[in-house]
Amino acid sequence: MSSRNPLSIILDQNKLTGSNYNDWFRNLKIVLSSEKILYVLDKKPPKEAASDISETELAKLEKWWDHDLQAKCYMLASMSNELQRRFEEAVNAADIHLHFKELYGVQTRSERHAIVKELMTTRMRDGTSVYEQGVRMIGLIEKLVGLDVVIPSELATDILLLSLPPRSMDLWLILI
Repeated sequence: MSSRNPLSIILDQNKLTGSNYNDWFRNLKIVLSSEKILYVLDKKPPKEAASDISETELAKLEKWWDHDLQAKCYMLASMSNELQRRFEEAVNAADIHLHFKELYGVQTRSERHAIVKELMTTRMRDGTSVYEQGVRMIGLIEKLVGLDVVIPSELATDILLLSLPPRSMDLWLILI
């Protein structure tokens, strides 16, 4: 990793293995944002410069390719060796990003759906303590947060309270 960017250490410590795509991508965005090159993940430059391109446009295009190469290097250097071999010939950072988004995005959506379904339908079982139910619900909420789902704390509290039977909910409200 580049010694110029001290944030790149988070990519060294959290290499992409596949199953950790969301965490890796969040860290990659932090590093690329600090370098002001995050834009290369979403937009592809033209393949070739037009023959009548101005000096200013040519300079912009060259800057784009430099930024793209830098982002691609950050991405490759922060992958497992197996993934590096698969993507070392990729044309640009946006192609790598798109591939991973397609590969792991569906898995993330289905995982998120399953967790939301469980969170919204879970009700406290007989014999379970309010504490155990709270821990279970908080665990589900934390899993969603790990998948980049933003849940305001008031909503999380309301969802947790809805999972309790009316008598337990009264007790819980007294405690908070």
